[in-house]
Amino acid sequence: MAGQVRTATSEQFAVELDGASIGLVKSVEGGAATADVVTEPVGPDGIVRKRVASVHYDDITLTCGTGMSGVFYTWIADTLNRQTSRKNGAVVSADSNAEEVSRLSFQQALISEIAFPALDASSKEAAYLTVKIAPEMTRRTTGHGPQVNKTAHAQKQFVQANFRLDIPGLDCTRVTAIDAITIRQTLVEDPVGAVREYQKEPASLEIPNLAVVLQESRADSFYDWFDDFVIRGNNGADAEKSGTLQYLAPAGKDALFTLDFHGLGIFKLTPLKFESARESPRLVRAEMYCEEISFKYDPSVASGPSTAAPQTGSTETTPQNPADPAGPAIPVIPIDLPADVIGARRGSDLKPRT
Repeated sequence: MAGQVRTATSEQFAVELDGASIGLVKSVEGGAATADVVTEPVGPDGIVRKRVASVHYDDITLTCGTGMSGVFYTWIADTLNRQTSRKNGAVVSADSNAEEVSRLSFQQALISEIAFPALDASSKEAAYLTVKIAPEMTRRTTGHGPQVNKTAHAQKQFVQANFRLDIPGLDCTRVTAIDAITIRQTLVEDPVGAVREYQKEPASLEIPNLAVVLQESRADSFYDWFDDFVIRGNNGADAEKSGTLQYLAPAGKDALFTLDFHGLGIFKLTPLKFESARESPRLVRAEMYCEEISFKYDPSVASGPSTAAPQTGSTETTPQNPADPAGPAIPVIPIDLPADVIGARRGSDLKPRT
């Protein structure tokens, strides 16, 4: 399963976090292990010897819609708020009878990328979220668990045409399209000691631009802002804007997901190519940098609680100094994990649960 996209109708993919199922996903990709190959100096026999060194694990890409557990959406929101947390879990592959076929378990995963779909008022296509998680290690095993519940986490599709953009001071009523919004979390691989795997540590968030297409006839407020902000140079922090993008339910009223933008600054406003024979309105494309993005979800789209209770096989934390509850916490690896998994955790601050 690892490293391949598998979306056949006869196959299902369920995701678990910290021992609890969080829902079914549309597709899964990644999770494979790869190793560095080290070349040694040429020997007296003229042969260049090679050996396998450190092991890396590919990101796992999950494509999903609504209907996931609140634990999953809260993980996304916390990541964008720079409150990063690591998760243990698994991707479970099941056949058409919902029988578990295989399991890709992962440890100490961080979210590395969150992609919100492109929007187009003329589209009838379904929209999906794409989330990449970066595990510190993965293990594949043959399925042996209970049946996957096909009804408890049914996917609820939302479509690309249903959205609402609001930026105070700008007329957004004729925005017809919005580019996909992909936020990446830069992770640093930190080789610790003589072990072969790498620890991954969060470094920073890469916030993308907000790019929208709107009818030129309703773009006066964008042109006025561009003229003042770019041409006249009045582009201090007090001239930046905030805004909200809502991904709406099929009825077009209730918000399923909401993105809040902060520190918006326009830097490009371009008329799109237009042919005189066309009867459609002329369009312009506005591009704005953005400094912060936060995420909210409506509880009705989630299938479970927003927080997960500790489960067997999850990573818990205990105070480093029992006399100082506020002191730094250290991860505790469950003793029921395989010995090779426990042995692969890096650093002297990791210990089996007793």
